[in-house]
Amino acid sequence: MKIKIQTMKFWVCALLAAAVSRAAPAAAPGQPPPLPASIPLWPEGVPNAPAAGAPAMALRVYAPVSDRVNGTAVIVCPGGAYRFLATEREGDQYARWLGTLGITAFVLEYRLGREGTYAPLQDVLRAIRLVRSRAADLRISPRRIGVIGSSAGGHLAASAGTLFDRPEGKTGAALDAVAARPDFLMLLYPVITMEEGVTHMGSRESLIGTAPDDALVDLMSLEKQVTPATPPTLLIHSQDDPIVPAENSIRFYLALTRAKVPAEMYLYERGQHGIALLPGFGTASEWTRRAEEWLRSRGLLTP
Repeated sequence: MKIKIQTMKFWVCALLAAAVSRAAPAAAPGQPPPLPASIPLWPEGVPNAPAAGAPAMALRVYAPVSDRVNGTAVIVCPGGAYRFLATEREGDQYARWLGTLGITAFVLEYRLGREGTYAPLQDVLRAIRLVRSRAADLRISPRRIGVIGSSAGGHLAASAGTLFDRPEGKTGAALDAVAARPDFLMLLYPVITMEEGVTHMGSRESLIGTAPDDALVDLMSLEKQVTPATPPTLLIHSQDDPIVPAENSIRFYLALTRAKVPAEMYLYERGQHGIALLPGFGTASEWTRRAEEWLRSRGLLTP
């Protein structure tokens, strides 16, 4: 009986060792250790979360292809009208594409509007601070951290680029001392304004409610929050977008131009809404080429 028990223990230990080996492969001799699969966003506890059932917010890490590593990092904010997260189409797929350019990508699992108006802002700013504070371990430059977002995720990315110093984005944690300003933005068919008739009402109602006061509408209308400190921005939108009018991107571009912030905008004839990386939309489906050219022109693809 003793022999059987010892044999069983041996096989259990062997199986556990194999599982650990698959989950966290050891680095080859002379190579840096692999990046973590994910990074907890709020290890000390999610701000203002209920005692039970608090969401487990995290950054999912996507390493760049090994022969193109350049030290640039991008935090990816999926869309979803602040009601859900389109994580695969506007998160993971973007991260894999960015990896082919040598960029380390971090897909952000952020809180939604029902968790509070400023909860998503706190999450994206915490993500920037966290990545910047761990730049050496993550093998990135602390001065080359951008944010990409689509639709409502575009609003969140633009919030990071305009509201990065606002007290609403801080929680009193030690990491609040780390700079939260992103170094560049890439906004795809973004919600920008909260003004009725131009905004996406679903995103607006999820984020600021059905009867917001004028001050809150103005604060979260990001074309009104642009300053010379807003980072360089790339905007992608389609004329035929039936959900988020192209005027959102146009307003932001004009505000950036007035503030003398470097900006580039591509407005396509057709692309609808939520194009992500889908083919079949003519020149709009080639937006990734334009994005790569823009990143390269800014020196962000050079090691």
